[in-house]
Amino acid sequence: MTEEKKIESSDVPVAEVEQAETQVETQVEMTETDGVAIQDVVVGNEASEETASDVATVDPHADREADKYDNPVPSREFILDLFEAEQKPLRLKQVTRHFDIEDDERFEAISRRLKAMVRDGQLIRNRRGAFGLIQKMDLIKGKVLGHPAGFGFLKPEDADAGGDLFLSDKEMHKVFHGDVVIASVIGTDKKGRREGMIVDVLEHTNEKVLGRLNFEEGLAWVQPNNNKIAQDIFIPSDGLLEAEESQIVMVEILHQPTKRTSAIGKIIDVVGNYMDPGMEIDAAIHAHGIPNEWPEDLLAELAEIPDEVTEADWEGRKDIRNLPLVTIDGADSKDFDDAVYAKRRKKGWRLVVAIADVSHYVKVGSALDKEAYERGNSVYFPQKVIPMLPEKLSNEMCSLNPKVDRLCMVCDMSIDENGKLEKTKFYDAVMHSHARMTYNEVHDMLTDDKSEYRETYKEVVKDIEALEGLYQALKGARAERGALEFETVETRMIFDEHRKIEEIVPVHRNAAHKLIEECMLMANVATARYLKWHKIPMLYRVHDKPKEEKLANLRTFLGDFGLTLGGGDSPTALDYAAITEQVKGESYEHMVGTVMLRSMNQAVYQPENKGHFGLNYEYYAHFTSPIRRYPDLLIHRAIRYAWTKNADTVFTYTEADMQRFGEHCSATERRADEATRDAVTFLKCEYLSHRLGEEYEAVVTAATNFGLFVELDPLYVEGLVHITELGEDYFHFDASRHCLKGERTGKTYRLGDRVKVQVAQVNLDERKVDLRFIASDDDGADEQDDSVEDKVIEDQVVEANDGVDEQADSDQAEAPKKKRRHYRRKGGRKNTPKRKD
Repeated sequence: MTEEKKIESSDVPVAEVEQAETQVETQVEMTETDGVAIQDVVVGNEASEETASDVATVDPHADREADKYDNPVPSREFILDLFEAEQKPLRLKQVTRHFDIEDDERFEAISRRLKAMVRDGQLIRNRRGAFGLIQKMDLIKGKVLGHPAGFGFLKPEDADAGGDLFLSDKEMHKVFHGDVVIASVIGTDKKGRREGMIVDVLEHTNEKVLGRLNFEEGLAWVQPNNNKIAQDIFIPSDGLLEAEESQIVMVEILHQPTKRTSAIGKIIDVVGNYMDPGMEIDAAIHAHGIPNEWPEDLLAELAEIPDEVTEADWEGRKDIRNLPLVTIDGADSKDFDDAVYAKRRKKGWRLVVAIADVSHYVKVGSALDKEAYERGNSVYFPQKVIPMLPEKLSNEMCSLNPKVDRLCMVCDMSIDENGKLEKTKFYDAVMHSHARMTYNEVHDMLTDDKSEYRETYKEVVKDIEALEGLYQALKGARAERGALEFETVETRMIFDEHRKIEEIVPVHRNAAHKLIEECMLMANVATARYLKWHKIPMLYRVHDKPKEEKLANLRTFLGDFGLTLGGGDSPTALDYAAITEQVKGESYEHMVGTVMLRSMNQAVYQPENKGHFGLNYEYYAHFTSPIRRYPDLLIHRAIRYAWTKNADTVFTYTEADMQRFGEHCSATERRADEATRDAVTFLKCEYLSHRLGEEYEAVVTAATNFGLFVELDPLYVEGLVHITELGEDYFHFDASRHCLKGERTGKTYRLGDRVKVQVAQVNLDERKVDLRFIASDDDGADEQDDSVEDKVIEDQVVEANDGVDEQADSDQAEAPKKKRRHYRRKGGRKNTPKRKD
């Protein structure tokens, strides 16, 4: 998981903040121009009536504008070039004079364009009516990131804007999480963070909000399910839609929050009751804005797709139906997007990886394409999937089901004796899967000569054995390369007939999982190398090297065990692997692996190649899952264009397009992770709410400044032991050593320590489990348990437990505080009575 921003409540004195706000507010006014709200910011220099002549005289995007409009005006890029050259604000007449615009129609058109550029945060308008560049006025455009404690951050749109701005809870009252705003820097707090004040809201992204309805003494409000929206939404009596208390409702926002007024809305749908089965998934879908309905134009396109491969689909494709390709997936999988085949040769192997040809059905610019882009990826909840593509494609025409013809794109590779890629070719084909196999069946077949599956799949047994031989070579190459692999314990929830958790069981990866993984990794590497050689704009899967601060903390931690991480300022995966080898078999092996995993960055999609640190690949891309990942679909289009160079392939993407695609798809991936984590955490909390008072053995999974997070054995559920539970001592948090240490007793609690706890309280609304500390191992940090494992892994190497990090970084979390609610409206405010728990 990605490195979370450390979000802490501000210690800056209120008087200083209000004084700074006053200084900025004296420069701010609001005007209404043709119904468009424009923020006017005063600047020091008066706009001159003259304009410079050192800007280019020809609009580089004139052809594009002419294609779009009958009477075109200068492009946005050309207008921005003018403002950059002038280095000062310009009035509308100055802009039109520079571009020789005299007729009324074009004058009105450029006026509207300037207003649109203000709306989109490219320009801003001051009280004298002049337009100027936002960055020249020391203003920052960005997206608001809320925190459950009430404060938040502004994430700048410009990567060079100097990092995030802290937004106090007073500033956050003006906006919701996700809103796009312009802010001014008003100073720094005691922790050295830049603090911002919101100047203008460019875009409200929460028109509808899902939440839980509450009543108290004549007032009704909805508490959003998305805990990053800390403000309640007040509901007038005529907007209740006969909803009952504690029901989950969908609210349409009538009035967005402002500095002086709270958000007001009306209920437009009663989604269900708070504890209804599946409600946690519906809540997560709405809270994170995951698209889950197919638009009408998409359904119309879908109806035109045949239900089977047609004669026309064969054109230009190779017939590989006799090749004994098989799919190997989990027992509960419903979509099969990859099939494999291997053959032993004199000096190596042939490896064929066939991937469902999604790009044949999802055309560029189609309704299917647009929806796939918006979704970015499929989202996998317990017992429910929100697919990127409709089931007719994901489970049927683009699923490599057994014994039926399917269209595919093939990565056909030659691999030497040492598991190194020698050459690759790509081609379109028609395939016929010879068997649908599961991981457990393949594992049993390979480890037991008398396995029943050798008879069941007797036609492909020799091919599976060839795959296993190839896997051993790839495994050796992986070790030589120094790719990281952290063994993790993943879990699976078993539900009862009421869709409540009956049991949480561990799921271990076997050799069959790793066999398929290595085949997919090889295809992904071959793809990246192929497109890099053809110099085509593409999205790499980039896993950058660890940041300096995290490396420093890791080295401090390792030093306590007498370990030294090599590589200086730029360690490689080989240096990490060396540490892994040194601690193998030690009692603290898993603890060291956990900390190393958390020192790493999140993998992202981007057009600039920086390699994959964890896998230790110079080039890496995602090719193998176009059914569920949009970047893979883009890669398929790039490959087809590379070998055809045919305009009919409709590959007109630029580097700028790829940058936009990468940012969007990285964001949808994060959105999916957060949504599934919310749903899973609620289910686990609900599961534990029936076990109040029960005692469990547990292992410490994280140390924070307010306590310890521990995982209960054998439930695989986490909870918090608050720092006040640890004994009569002052405990201090050491971030670099991941521990809490007592000032008087010297008692230390750190990752991997075994403790005994009791379930004290479960808060379903806040998805928190509070545990009572009972005892720990006598020798504390010296005795570790081999069962400590991370639960989150991205390509085997990502930062784990970012949900814990977010909670740990909040000063508000140090002690539970009762939320105080203010009802604000124009003309004054009043405090409502405290809500009853």
